[in-house]
Amino acid sequence: MKHRILLLGTIMCFWFTISFITNILGPLIPDIINNFGLKNLALAGFIPTSFFIAYAIMSVPAGLMIDRYGEKTVLIIGFMLPFLATLMFACIHSYTMLLISCFIIGLGMAMLQTVLNPLQRIVAGKENYAFIAELAQFIFGVASFLSPLFYSYLVQNLNTNNVAQTKNIFINLLSKITPPSLPWVSLYWVFALLLLIMIAASSLSKFPQITTDKEQEQEGKTSYSWLFKQKFVWLFSLGIFCYVATEQGTSIYMTTFLSQVYGVNPQTEGAHLVSFFWGSMTIGCIIGMILLKLIDSRKLLRYSGYITLILLGLSLCGSKTLAVICLPAMGFSISMMYSIIFSLALNSTKHHLGSFAGILCSAIVGGAVGPLLIGVIADFTNLHIAMLLIAIFVCYMIFIGFWAHPLVNNKTVSLKRLLTHK
Repeated sequence: MKHRILLLGTIMCFWFTISFITNILGPLIPDIINNFGLKNLALAGFIPTSFFIAYAIMSVPAGLMIDRYGEKTVLIIGFMLPFLATLMFACIHSYTMLLISCFIIGLGMAMLQTVLNPLQRIVAGKENYAFIAELAQFIFGVASFLSPLFYSYLVQNLNTNNVAQTKNIFINLLSKITPPSLPWVSLYWVFALLLLIMIAASSLSKFPQITTDKEQEQEGKTSYSWLFKQKFVWLFSLGIFCYVATEQGTSIYMTTFLSQVYGVNPQTEGAHLVSFFWGSMTIGCIIGMILLKLIDSRKLLRYSGYITLILLGLSLCGSKTLAVICLPAMGFSISMMYSIIFSLALNSTKHHLGSFAGILCSAIVGGAVGPLLIGVIADFTNLHIAMLLIAIFVCYMIFIGFWAHPLVNNKTVSLKRLLTHK
């Protein structure tokens, strides 16, 4: 039992690192546009595209690598790739290098997400998977909440005047290796240090196998040919696609939308509102872990979708006051969607879980396509119209809540039993 808790704790640290690095792109977009002289939002949209397109390329091969080489090898390589990529951009500061770095980081993150989802299902037990997946989403939200605040802290303290006055050893060290005109680049040195710690943790941990030896012999030969013929594989994959497009489309363009429409400062108030988006997701995950013990996950998915549509409508059609409240609040309403869709998917089959997880993770490419489409539409119209695309993604996830019929439902108890449980 203690060993299982230790493994789950280590997995949650992995999720924290993935989120801390992944979800900082939104607050960085205005800085990137200004520092690299980007002429339109479509060029800015290529940054998350270069990151998330890697999921489409690497997730399926990562599933095969799990089957052939094991979980630990994939984990170590998954952290090593972004470690090298962050060092590359920390040393060479250009738009081209940023795209290359984001792509390589995306390759590593695709490997990590492919292995971590089925791994935590094995460690926690399939009947508890929806709950543990929601716990992972909670940790994901905590890291995403802290990341923009940490960015704001670094940018403000690496100001030339502040550096001259501070006695903070950490800030002084970063100021020596970070260009004064690009203080946000200091984040990449922090990312490199964090990833180095995760490489060490991966090397020292002992995880159970996702597949048995017999399954490993047959997996690579039969898994994908069988999975690609299954209707549920495509429908659930599209659900993951729509979720990540919604999450990233909202978080990435929130700052830009509020800056263009209402004049919100992107480095201070804008970054804080993005942090609140992830913070509200964190709160939603806490509540979600309770609700998943009480209510069928499919109902929660539908209710989450309805609330998201309402908040999006108020954000785009209301006043500045509504926008700065409702856009961050969307983090709360979507907080349960990813974990529910992923758990519904893996609990809908008994076969080829590693390969299926790889296919589902490849659908995270929605984080590339969604922001890019929003950026292109915004260049031809405006962000008000472009962000309506998010409503289409949400409607599909509501459909998943009606359509899904998993082999194993999330384990629920009555409210009275939950409150009196010892």
